[in-house]
Amino acid sequence: MEDQSIPGSPAVDFWRSLRYFSLYRLVLSSFFVFLAGTFGPSLSLGARNWEAFFSVSVIYAAVVMLAFVPLWLRRPRFSWQLAGQIGVDIIGLSVLSYASGGIQSNIGLLLLVSLASAGMISRGRVTLFFAALASIAALLEHSYAVLHGDADVSQYLQVGLLCVSYFAVAWLAHVLAKYAVESQQLAQRRALELASLAEANRLVMRDMQDGVLVVDDHGMIMQMNPGAERLLRKSVSPGASLSENFPILYGQYAVWKQSGNASREALQLGGGAQARLRFVAIDRDDARGVVIFLEDMQRAQAEAQQIKLAALGRLTANIAHEVRNPLSSISYATELMQEEQGDAKQQRLLQIVLDNTRRINRIVQDVMQINRRDRAQPERFELEAMLQALVDEFEQAERIARGVLAVSGEAGATVSFDRGHLRQVLWNLCRNALRHGSGSPGSVRLVVGDERGRAVLDVLDDGPGISAEQQGKLFEPFFTTAGDGTGLGLYIARELCEANGALLEYRDDQQSVGACFRITFASPAAGGQEHGHGQ
Repeated sequence: MEDQSIPGSPAVDFWRSLRYFSLYRLVLSSFFVFLAGTFGPSLSLGARNWEAFFSVSVIYAAVVMLAFVPLWLRRPRFSWQLAGQIGVDIIGLSVLSYASGGIQSNIGLLLLVSLASAGMISRGRVTLFFAALASIAALLEHSYAVLHGDADVSQYLQVGLLCVSYFAVAWLAHVLAKYAVESQQLAQRRALELASLAEANRLVMRDMQDGVLVVDDHGMIMQMNPGAERLLRKSVSPGASLSENFPILYGQYAVWKQSGNASREALQLGGGAQARLRFVAIDRDDARGVVIFLEDMQRAQAEAQQIKLAALGRLTANIAHEVRNPLSSISYATELMQEEQGDAKQQRLLQIVLDNTRRINRIVQDVMQINRRDRAQPERFELEAMLQALVDEFEQAERIARGVLAVSGEAGATVSFDRGHLRQVLWNLCRNALRHGSGSPGSVRLVVGDERGRAVLDVLDDGPGISAEQQGKLFEPFFTTAGDGTGLGLYIARELCEANGALLEYRDDQQSVGACFRITFASPAAGGQEHGHGQ
């Protein structure tokens, strides 16, 4: 029998059980010494030979105490120590039984405890070997008493029954130990499965793009994934009230709980986010509540648009050059015709043709920019220095007064981004801010900050801001409020940010007036490889 006779069972369990068994033996042997030393021959114990009973009790107690030393050292191995302790019990209790009158003293019954303990501790069939040794010792003890003492031959029947009980208890202990081992192994497997299931659930909840809230029957939030925190723009601890933290969501929850049907209309959330709600009831004996799914409508719409624009991108990539060649010819011919003398009406019509050819050319150029996101080459650089250079270049190109664009915030922030992509994104955001701002000094601000260890850049203006109705369509392709715009600027800006592991979003929770667009850069450990939607 080895120390780890049961695969997967820790050795410490065997040693702990053996220690408890040793404590029992110490109490038993000490009890014998106490009775013999206190009451002497007046008790039935030691009735045949009191001196031998007392001497063996002391020796038995001393050996039991000495057994704690190898038990503490765990040397020799577990199986040898268990066999030694059971052997000492068989010898010691057999001699004490003989000194107390043999089978009539009932001391031999104490071996049943030792055999049962051995079966539970060793968890093997070796217990039957111990039962055989105990039976042989009982038969030898009674035979010696018959030959050299006053024992009755008819008591062999009682001794035989005692031996049968030894084997019965040993076998029962073996069966129970086997069942206990199987139960322990099953419990360990179930614990591993539950741990794996819990970890899988945690990873699924963490990486789900849609929001998930688990609410109990009393309206208390039990669990909330990062997707829900992103959509609801708020994080709460387990046990928080749904009605107090998210009253709009609680209203929909109350309607569903009363009618059993959820509204199919998208729920307007903060920051222009939209979510479609789905409720799944939890109805078990041990738990009641509901799982609230918040489907990110912007993400669903973006995925649908990606499919459409993928086809559009393939189409425009093939025909872009074919379109631009005749467009250039039309533009050139129009400019030549403008040089000729003509009436004002003809000049106005030619100017309309020229303006529209230029607008079409800009649309073709913007559409071709969509394919640039797959060619991102991120590099690490200091954000503030790049912004200062961009501001100088922007003021000269757009012919605006110095100071209209102001850079502020944390110094020394470094980001990982494709320089050309970031320049294009910021140029578009600054041009939009300049168009809607007042044009006074500091009307457009670029503020560098930090959010949860990630660099962020806010582009703010002092204009009228963006209405709630338009916020949900800001990043849709071809959506524009400007008469001469293509509606692709913000869409391409977000695509380029996502290609560099960043996130571009509109924020309406600023204290100041005007619009605010925030770029959340990739974390330093990500090296620019994260996907923006995954943040």
